[in-house]
Amino acid sequence: MISRRTILLGASAAAIAGPSYAQTATMTTQPFAFTSNGNRLSGFLDVPADGNARATVIIIHGYGETDVAGRTSYYDLRSRFTKLGISTVIWDKPGCGKSGGTFDIDQPVASSAREVLDAARQLRDSRAPGAQKIGLWGISRAGWIAPMAMVEDPGIAFWISVSGTDDKENFPYFLESNFRIEGRPEPEIAQLLGEWKQGFDITRQGGAFEAYLAATQTLRQDPFMTFLTGGKAESETAFHKTQQKFLSGEFQVDPKTGLQVYVPHFATLLSGLNAPVLAIFGEKDRNVDWRKTRSLYAATMGERLVVRTFADGNHNIQQAETGGFREMLTMKYHRACDGYYEAMEAWLQTVA
Repeated sequence: MISRRTILLGASAAAIAGPSYAQTATMTTQPFAFTSNGNRLSGFLDVPADGNARATVIIIHGYGETDVAGRTSYYDLRSRFTKLGISTVIWDKPGCGKSGGTFDIDQPVASSAREVLDAARQLRDSRAPGAQKIGLWGISRAGWIAPMAMVEDPGIAFWISVSGTDDKENFPYFLESNFRIEGRPEPEIAQLLGEWKQGFDITRQGGAFEAYLAATQTLRQDPFMTFLTGGKAESETAFHKTQQKFLSGEFQVDPKTGLQVYVPHFATLLSGLNAPVLAIFGEKDRNVDWRKTRSLYAATMGERLVVRTFADGNHNIQQAETGGFREMLTMKYHRACDGYYEAMEAWLQTVA
């Protein structure tokens, strides 16, 4: 089934930035490891250069595989936070980098949230610098993970959400936005979206693989879809594996919209948060319908919420012309929007 798994690279492309650790004077970096869901996960703890920290920020990845050492992931973010006197923690997902286990592109949100909780416990138990006040930073999919962890651990003191999502599948928004950027006429966009919906319904309702192929023939052959998938056709085995998760109830569907629900009762979950939240959105985000997320946040979090939007920002809050997925993957320079880092720094000064 063609789904959000197709757009993995866009969720965390901003993670790759910066020189090697040895070139910075703002922090010292040391190994950080802990056990979660039966896997030993490995990453790094960054501590301000003087060894003292007034808080720690746990960094939560978006979709896709990780390599925090090889990519010096989120280096700019980590060095700026440590310069403020705030430690940072980051680790590789299971099966990535030096972390044990097997990478699962469909890792359940609850499993990812358990990793955050176990990392926070490890920080406190080891009395790491800054562990007296722990907050979260996360992008894209982390918008589900962070609040789930915060509800279970009320000691988590704050949350920075970047390009967060609402509770439902965003792929139709992604397709419509990018087809329009790609120059498809409106009737063709409507046809392509209709095929995606037909294919999704066949998958979730137990239909045959042949029926799925017939219903999505034009969509699968579209040049943009070919760009997304690399020209690889989905196998019947992968189709039935996804289908079984719907039929078993592991994957849930909202009866009103017919879209997959990734976090049941998400609005109630957000309403239960008591910590301050900074939500950052790019107004050219073509991956996630940021307006829907902003409205959901405003309706559930009230005065605890501060929102910053960037007019030229894509999903990764990089300066963009269109915000389209193709542009995001082929950008020569990944320049953050003016004021993006400063907005987080100013807000952290008030909460950390």
